[in-house]
Amino acid sequence: MSRRRLVVEADGGSRGNPGPAGYGALVRDPDGRLLAERAESVGIASNNVAEYSGLLAGLRAVLGVEPGADVEVRMDSKLVVEQMSGRWKIKHADMRRLALEARDVLTQISAAGGSVTFTWVPRSQNVAADALANAAMDGRSISRDLRDEGTDASSVSEEFVDARTPAEEAETSRVAPADVGEPTRLVLVRHGVTDFTVASKLDGRGGTDPALNDEGRRMARAAGEAARAYVGAGPVSVVTSGLRRAVDTGAEVAHALGVAPEVDIDWDEQAFGDWDGRSVGWLQARFPADLERMRVDADYARPGGESQSELTERVVKAFDRAVARGGTVVVATHRKPIMVVLAHLLGIGQDRIWRVATAPASLTGIEVWADGGASVSFVNDTHHLRRLEGRG
Repeated sequence: MSRRRLVVEADGGSRGNPGPAGYGALVRDPDGRLLAERAESVGIASNNVAEYSGLLAGLRAVLGVEPGADVEVRMDSKLVVEQMSGRWKIKHADMRRLALEARDVLTQISAAGGSVTFTWVPRSQNVAADALANAAMDGRSISRDLRDEGTDASSVSEEFVDARTPAEEAETSRVAPADVGEPTRLVLVRHGVTDFTVASKLDGRGGTDPALNDEGRRMARAAGEAARAYVGAGPVSVVTSGLRRAVDTGAEVAHALGVAPEVDIDWDEQAFGDWDGRSVGWLQARFPADLERMRVDADYARPGGESQSELTERVVKAFDRAVARGGTVVVATHRKPIMVVLAHLLGIGQDRIWRVATAPASLTGIEVWADGGASVSFVNDTHHLRRLEGRG
């Protein structure tokens, strides 16, 4: 049975930028029936903060309509669409906070079986949300749910008049030109194997913290040699998580590149709490429902452990710091942090990111430009390990 499809239209504006600001958002079905609408002032704020607030309100309204729906978000803010799609970096602290809140809602929709995509539309195709945003800037607060009655969403805009001046409209729609300079090149290296890796045991932050075994050290040296091929222009740096197997791997990589490694503990593996040291097979036999919940519920954490949301928050911060270094940055880290970065850039839900392979000592390449545009160059490169397996 196919999932329900919904459309979110959202907008925000500021009379002064920053100035008195407000947002508007609505949810409708593909046939145009209005299901929910929201409008609210956000005080003195910029256009972009108001637009993000509208996006967040629209996504939260979806949770009240059908949290497991396939949702298309339509906005005339190129900035918000590109940033939420992972192609542009979010630099402003307030916008980053709102984007993280929005991603939390995306995770809830994904956990319920739904999905969210983002589409830029011209302002002429976003008049209903624009009208609601102007109502909010005029001091009106609107929160209506019409799931049972429904109405034609196109009629909403007739209640309000657009109050933005041509100068304010030009400011709202202005988009910085794309950056075509040299990107920061990130190479994410998953650590080599430990005895825990071989036994398929969970080993997270706060756990046993084993070192690489002999095979793992050989894999780390091979990964270091392979990373040399991906060094681009500018400075070269190596960052590792604070866990021994990543520190050991990063030391081999740094030696191959002729630099000193640095530790950033936000690249640590997820903390698994009371499950640390348990094999996946053991957990599957005894706690299949809880194990599945950990895969799909972003807020679920084991006693003494860490949720996916908490992991995501710290790893994205570490990713932003790595990007800010410029040049080539090689990060020795773990499976879950690599998955978090890929999900962050590609907009993949937590329930689907598990399908991406990230083998021990594999390399994953990412390029990020100054305007926030990003490209995943390759994932799970293990060609350098073939010599260790006797395949030439």
